[in-house]
Amino acid sequence: MLRALRREPGFYKRLWTLAAPMILQNIITTSLGFADTFMVGLLGNAEMAAVTAANVPVFIIQIVIFGFQSGMAVLVSQYWGRSDMKNISRCMGVALYAVTGFSTTLALITFFFPAQVLRLITPNQELVDLATSYIQIVGFSYILNGVSSIYAGVQRSTEFPAFGMLLYGVSMCVNTFLNYVLIFGKFGAPAMGVTGAAAATLISRVVEFAVAVVFVLRSRRLPIYWSCVLRPGRRILHSFIRYSAPVVGNEAMWSVGTSMLTVIMGHMDNSQDMLAAYALIGNIDRISTVVCFGIAAAAAVIVGKEIGQGHDRQRVYDVSWTLLLASMLTGGVVMLFLLTLLPTFFRPVLFPLFKLAPGAVEAATCLAVIYAVFMPMRAFDITNITGVLRAGGDAKVASLIDVGPLWLTAIPLMALAGLVLHAPTWAVCIAMQAENLCKCPIGLLRFRSRRWINDVTRAAE
Repeated sequence: MLRALRREPGFYKRLWTLAAPMILQNIITTSLGFADTFMVGLLGNAEMAAVTAANVPVFIIQIVIFGFQSGMAVLVSQYWGRSDMKNISRCMGVALYAVTGFSTTLALITFFFPAQVLRLITPNQELVDLATSYIQIVGFSYILNGVSSIYAGVQRSTEFPAFGMLLYGVSMCVNTFLNYVLIFGKFGAPAMGVTGAAAATLISRVVEFAVAVVFVLRSRRLPIYWSCVLRPGRRILHSFIRYSAPVVGNEAMWSVGTSMLTVIMGHMDNSQDMLAAYALIGNIDRISTVVCFGIAAAAAVIVGKEIGQGHDRQRVYDVSWTLLLASMLTGGVVMLFLLTLLPTFFRPVLFPLFKLAPGAVEAATCLAVIYAVFMPMRAFDITNITGVLRAGGDAKVASLIDVGPLWLTAIPLMALAGLVLHAPTWAVCIAMQAENLCKCPIGLLRFRSRRWINDVTRAAE
C-alpha cells in the first residue's frame, strides 16, 4: 500500500488543489441543509419530520442534476485534456437542455399535486399538512439551481473548482439569513415557519443564478461559444447520451432507491422518530463525506485528463489506485472522528438541542454508529464509482455496481426488518447500509480488470 501511495513530486499538491475547493463547496451546500434542519427543528419534531418527507422529491431533483453534471464531466474533462473548447460548450448545451426540462417537470408536479406526492412518502396526515406549502415552493428553486450547477460543473471539470465554492457560498449565506428572518419572523417579517424555509431557499437560488450569469458574461478563462451551447449538434448529443445517460440513470435510480429508504421509515410504527433522527444524522453524514466526495471529484478530473492526454493504461491504473487508497484512508480518519464525537458531543449536546424524543435519540445513535463504521468502505466506493470508473468511460458498469446492491439488498432487507418483522431500530439501521458489503468487492474486481479505461472523446469521433 505504501508503495502505491508514492507518486511523483507535485501529485498530492495537485490532488488537494483540486479537491479543497470542492470539499469547501460540499461543506457549504451540506451546511445549508443542516442550517435548514436546525432552524426547522427548533419548531418541533413534527416540523422537522415534515420537511424531511417533503425533501424526498427535492432530493431526487438534486441527485439527477448531479447525475447530469457528472455525466457531462466524463466528456468535458477529456475534452479539456485536448483543449477542445467548442465541444466543451456543446456538452454544456446538451446538459442545460436536459436539466431544465427535468427540473421544470418535477417542479410543476410538486406544485399542482403536493398532497398526492407527499402521501406516497408518508400516510401521516399531520406531516402532509405541514409539508404541502414547503414542497410547492421549493421545487421551483431547483430549476435555477440546475442551470447554475451545470455551469459550476463545467468549471470544475476544467480545473477551476473554486467557482462552485464561491457560488454556493453566496447562496448559503443568503439562505441562512433568510431562514432566520422568515421562519421565526425577524426584522419585521411574518413568522412563516416551514413555508418560510421554502421561501428562503427559492430566493437564495435566484441570487445564485444571478451570480452565475454575471460570471458567465464576464469570465475570460473559459470562453463560451453560444452557437455551440444553443445548437450542440447530433454528434455531441449522441456522445452525451452514450456516456452520460448511464450516469444520469444511475443517479436517478440511486436517488429513488435512497428515497425508498425514507419512504420505508415513513411507514414504520415509529415513523416520526425515525424521520426526525434521519433528518439530523443524514445531514451529519453528508457533512462527514464531503472530503470523500471532494477526492472523488478531483479523481474524475485527474483520471479524465490523464486519458484525454493519451497516457498509457498502466499509468492511468496506477494513478487511479493511488487515488482510491488515499480516499479509503481519509474515510478511516473520518470514522474515528465520528466515533469520538458521538459520546462527547452528539448525545450530550446536539441531540438535546434538537429536542429529540427518546425514540429518536435511540435511532439517531444507531444511525451515527453504523454510518461511521462503514465510512472507509463508502469512501472507497464513492471515489471508485463517481470518480475513477466514470472518468474512464465505464459508466454503465459503474451504474450497475452503484444501484444494484441498493435495490437488491438494502431496500428489501430494510422493508423486511422495518415493516414485516418490526425489528429493533439497530437492525433496521444495519439493513440500510447492507449495500456496501456487496458494492465494495464488486467495484474492486471491476477496477482491477482495467477494462474501464477508455478514451471516450476519440471513440465519439
